[in-house]
Amino acid sequence: MLSYRFYKILSLILPIVLFNFSIKADENKINAIADQINILSKDLKTLEKAVYKKSDITLSNSSNNLNEDVLTKHLLKLNEIEDQFRELTNRFEEINFKLDKLSNRVTKIQSDTQLRFSDLEDQNISVNKKLVKKKSSKTNETKLPGSDKPQDFGAAPAYSTANLPAKQETQSVDTAATVITEQAEKVESLLPNKPAEKQYEFAVSFMKIGDYETAEFALKEFIEKNKDHDLAGNAQYWYGETFRIRQLYSDAATAYLDGYQNYPKSKKAPDNLLKLGITLVQLGEKDQGCSMILGVKKQYPKASKSVLQKAQYEEKKFKCAKS
Repeated sequence: MLSYRFYKILSLILPIVLFNFSIKADENKINAIADQINILSKDLKTLEKAVYKKSDITLSNSSNNLNEDVLTKHLLKLNEIEDQFRELTNRFEEINFKLDKLSNRVTKIQSDTQLRFSDLEDQNISVNKKLVKKKSSKTNETKLPGSDKPQDFGAAPAYSTANLPAKQETQSVDTAATVITEQAEKVESLLPNKPAEKQYEFAVSFMKIGDYETAEFALKEFIEKNKDHDLAGNAQYWYGETFRIRQLYSDAATAYLDGYQNYPKSKKAPDNLLKLGITLVQLGEKDQGCSMILGVKKQYPKASKSVLQKAQYEEKKFKCAKS
C-alpha cells in the first residue's frame, strides 16, 4: 500500500534527520529539507484520500495517469533528500574525526605546558630558598665586642716575638690514597633494535604526532648510528625541522648547514639549502640567506618542482637581488 511505503520511508529518514540536527552549520539546510518532507507528507495524504476512497467511485484513465506522475515526482524528491542526508552524515562523521584529533593534540599541549610550568615553579622555589638562606646568614652575622685586629695581650717571661718567621708553616695531613669517582648514568637508546629503515620511520613518527623534542633526540641518535646510510641526509633535514618549528632558528641553521655540507647528494639536500637560506634571513643575515635561496636552482636544477617553486616564492618574498 502507498501509506505503508510512505511511512516506511519516513521511518528510515527521520532518525537521520534527528541525528544531523546537531550540526549547527547545516541548520538552515536541514530546516529546508524538513519543510520539503512536510509538504511531501501532505501531498501523499491527499493522494491516499483520492486513491483509497470508501465509495466505489471509478476514476478515469487520465486521472490515474496524473496521480501516478505526481507520485513518481514525489518519490524522486525523496530519493534526492536521502542522498542529501547521506552526504550530511558523512560530513558529520568527518567533523567528529577532526575534532577528536584536535582534542588529542590540545591535551598533549596542555600536559607539556603543565610539565614546563612545574619545572619553572621548582626552579623558582630553589632560588627563593637560596635567597632566604643568604638573608638569614647576613642577619646572624652580629659583631662581637672588641676589635678584629691582632693585639698583644702580654707574653710569658723570657718569651720574645722579635725573631718569629713572617709566615707560619703547618704540617699537612696525608692525602687519601684513593679517590671515589661517579660515572654518569647511561641513557637508554630511543630507537628500536631494528634495521635502519625501521629506525628512521620510528624517529620521523614523532614529527607526525607533534612531539618535536623526542623527535630531536631520536633523529640525532639515528644520524650518529647511521652516518653513511642513504636516509641520513633525510634524517638531518628533519632534525633541523624540529628546531625551526620550535622557532630555535640558530640551532635550525646549524642543522641545515650540516645537512647541506655532509650530505650534498641526498634527496633532501635542496630542501636543506633552501631552509638554510630562509633561516639565515630570519636571523638577520639577508645577504647570505638570499645567496642560499638563489643557489637552489643553480646547484640543484633537477630538484622537485615544489622545491623550485618554493625557492622562487621565497626569493620574491625577501626581495633577493640576483647577482
